[in-house]
This record gives sequence, structure tokens and C-alpha cells, in this order.
Amino acid sequence: MKRPPVSAGLRHVALFVMDLEAGERFYVELLGMQVEWRPDPDNVYLTSGCDNLALHRLPAGVTIEGAQRLDHIGFICRVPEEVDAWYAYLSAHEVTMKTAPRTHRDGARSFYCIDPAGTTVQMIYHPPIAACGG
Repeated sequence: MKRPPVSAGLRHVALFVMDLEAGERFYVELLGMQVEWRPDPDNVYLTSGCDNLALHRLPAGVTIEGAQRLDHIGFICRVPEEVDAWYAYLSAHEVTMKTAPRTHRDGARSFYCIDPAGTTVQMIYHPPIAACGG
């Protein structure tokens, strides 16, 4: 199976945070990002243009050891069909999948898989930033 075109880059990071409001203040007020979307009280998506930072409130009862709060990393696809092509390609290479491709409420389309180190990786078409790829 032929590999799909190289992704449009790594421009999406999602972090677990204990204090969502403090995280939002830091990235918005101090670093100048803008709120792109707030789907519910436990999640906020920020942008500074051609990127996306998702802050997810750490669920009650969940603990994470150490300072790292990385939820997953995301690679941007230029069109929704690339998400499905990547899913087929990575599945054919026996990459462990967490989810199948799906279209989200905001028009994004994505799936999650696991890299060899155990990091969750998302291949995502996200309309506001898909065109920023080279």
C-alpha cells in the first residue's frame, strides 16, 4: 500500500490540566492565543492562527505522575479524505488504533492511534487550520 502524502505538519497539541481556567488565562492573556471553541465546561480550544491547543480538564479521580500533562499530539490533514487514507495505511502497518475515523460536531474529522512509545497520536482534518499546511 502506498503511503499518503506527507502531513501538513504538527500544529495541534492537547494537554490535560487540573485548573482549566488558569490554563486558559495563561495561554490567552499572557501568550495572546484566542479561544476558538469551547464545546463544554471541561474543554477549550485555543489558536494563534495556524495552530490549535486543546486544554482538557483532568477528570476527577485521574492522576498523572510527573509534570507531563500531554493528552495527545495531532497531525493536520489537508482534506477529510486524508484522514481515512491514513487510517487505512496505518492499520495496514499494524499500528494500534484507539478509534476509527469520525466526523466531529465542529466539522473536524479524525482518529486516534498509538505510537511505539505509547503516545496517543491524532490524524485530524480541522477546517480552520487545514489550509495552513505547506
